[in-house]
Amino acid sequence: MSTAGDVLAGKAGRGRRVILWRHGQTSWNVERRFQGTTDVALTEAGISQARRAARLLVSLKPDAIIASDLQRAAATAAELAGLTGLEVTRDEGLRETYAGVWQGLTHEEIIARFGEEYAAWKRGEPVRRGGGELETEVADRAAPIVLRHAEKLPDDGTLVVVSHGGTIRTTIGRLLGLEPRYWESLGGLSNCCWSVLGEGARGWRLLEHNAGTLPEPVLGDDD
Repeated sequence: MSTAGDVLAGKAGRGRRVILWRHGQTSWNVERRFQGTTDVALTEAGISQARRAARLLVSLKPDAIIASDLQRAAATAAELAGLTGLEVTRDEGLRETYAGVWQGLTHEEIIARFGEEYAAWKRGEPVRRGGGELETEVADRAAPIVLRHAEKLPDDGTLVVVSHGGTIRTTIGRLLGLEPRYWESLGGLSNCCWSVLGEGARGWRLLEHNAGTLPEPVLGDDD
């Protein structure tokens, strides 16, 4: 038997959804080498991950796809575009955090050379890693792009955003209204996994996080 609440929910619809999808694996992910804005291609395993994930995501009937213009994200997005027939809108504002001299270094090398800076970042302090961007600056450029495209959706539409681990986390944190020091608590995304935000009466809500597969190690979260 339907209740009054069920009827109202049905009339209101589920609201818009945003799926934030991390790119497939790269060789630098495997090496735990910080990529940042370096344009590294997918490995064969990364391409397979993207194809598998695309077969799952197509069932959610996306209305639009946007992606970072870095090839690891653009190639991941292309797998879903091929199944949906949708065009991919690329935007450099969805790139990973620029990390200056950290880029190309492994996490072990970063800790050895910039240990204090690395520790401060892990504590949630605002740090220009390698002289690059602050996490809040990444959110400043990426979150408005996501919102702008989400606003174009139909009332129950779905937007897929193909981006990078760090950029996705900061964007989720910003859209949920969390203070920056808590963004790290969201945890990382495995390659080709995604998080889902749903539009509610009080704003965006986190519906799923790191979805799409059985738990796997998070390789190179911020890249």
